Amino acid sequence: MAKVLIVDDDRLLCETMADMVERMGHDAASAFNLADGIEKALSGSFDVVFLDVRMPDGSGLDGLPQILDAPSSPEVIIITAHSDPDGAELAIKTGAWDYLKKSCSKKDVTLSLTRALQYREQKKKVAVASAGVVALKRKSIVGDSAQIRRCLDFVAQAAVIGANVLITGETGTGKEVFASTIHQNSPRADRQFIVLDCAALPETLVESMLFGHQRGAFTGADQSQEGLIQQADGGTLFLDEVAELPLSVQKKFLRVLQEKSFRPLGGKKEVSSDFRLIAATNRNLDEMVSRGEFRKDLLFRLRTFVIDLPPLRERKEDIKALAGYHLARLCERHGLEAKALSSELIAILMAYDWPGNIRELVSTLEVTIAAALNEHMLFLKHLPTRLRIEVARASVGEGPFSETGEEALKNQSASPSSDLSHYTARPAGVLPTLQEALDAVDKQYMVDLMALTQGNIEEACRISGLSRSRLYVRLNKYNLLARSTKNGESERTVNR
Repeated sequence: MAKVLIVDDDRLLCETMADMVERMGHDAASAFNLADGIEKALSGSFDVVFLDVRMPDGSGLDGLPQILDAPSSPEVIIITAHSDPDGAELAIKTGAWDYLKKSCSKKDVTLSLTRALQYREQKKKVAVASAGVVALKRKSIVGDSAQIRRCLDFVAQAAVIGANVLITGETGTGKEVFASTIHQNSPRADRQFIVLDCAALPETLVESMLFGHQRGAFTGADQSQEGLIQQADGGTLFLDEVAELPLSVQKKFLRVLQEKSFRPLGGKKEVSSDFRLIAATNRNLDEMVSRGEFRKDLLFRLRTFVIDLPPLRERKEDIKALAGYHLARLCERHGLEAKALSSELIAILMAYDWPGNIRELVSTLEVTIAAALNEHMLFLKHLPTRLRIEVARASVGEGPFSETGEEALKNQSASPSSDLSHYTARPAGVLPTLQEALDAVDKQYMVDLMALTQGNIEEACRISGLSRSRLYVRLNKYNLLARSTKNGESERTVNR
């Protein structure tokens, strides 16, 4: 008998679904708001959770990561009355088992539940059979958030399968670290891990670097040179920024992936290479394909297995661990004694959105260490001037995390923890909770972002680095999203 939780504000629907679940021989429980649903999921031991999206106290998509992260790690089936392709994309990427409309048939619902339970049972058997197997070598992948754990699950799968892997994510999210981790956990770990940054070389050199060349193949080719494809024989070839691979080279490289053989520039013989390919990009390859900037057939070959890395702002619970890890590493590299982070500095690190992701965090820590010299504790004073200015401006109601003018006055009365001044200006013991402060920072950023872009969703996505679906979730969370009609087309804009 499985335990199923139904989270929906429609009591009649909950009763109907509970009856269906019990007729299937399982135990059912219900929650009529998101907060109660999360609490029951965290305290109970559920196998499957049916989760509505539009709840009276928030979006089910916002609560999805917490439910997935519950001790029983339930499978989550999103069930909603509203058709939202962006929401469906976000749900599946976050880890939902299925995304159903409430108008679907009872057969569809029962089939989804049955398959989820079968998958869960199979997963348990595999876990038991795998007990005692050597744990995944994480290398320098730090964090224990639900997002990172899911990425590590993909890493483990990719390491065993040996198929081509495409790693996507914003700049600085650690794509090369994940690629190296896949290699280190694969049967090819004792062979070479070869890296080529496709954006760092001109077109002619990229081709030569990949395929190699014979002496006299072109002006300046004074001697023959082995290409990276050949060097990766038996190992892994990592193509970073693969979107920058010239179209002329894409065609030739596609053949290499198909045949596992190639001809060096100026060569007369085919050379074979048994390499495993991992590619990475921070660009949307599907959009590039539609514009004719990337080959569709090559994209199909690249993304046999896809790992989408979350930006740092979407896994802020990992920031403290990341900061501690890199702080210790940097101190060791520079021959300095170990240093500690003050609680105020940690709060600021967690409040900041890190558009440059882990790379920016590491750079910030390095500057902070230099400012502290031989001091043991790192304080706000040691942060880079740029970041300190942003914090200071936010504390007086200006800057990228704060509201201004009438918006600030309205929201201060509604939310007492509405800006970063609560970290420094409140008396001891009257601080908001960390989550309250982080939510206030997030809301302020969204208000300023939409004011700056005048409600232009595309421009807001470009500036913030958020996908459309994640932007919509945040706007909906803070009641900043409304429907309006412009030029005959339905679009989303900010409430004024």
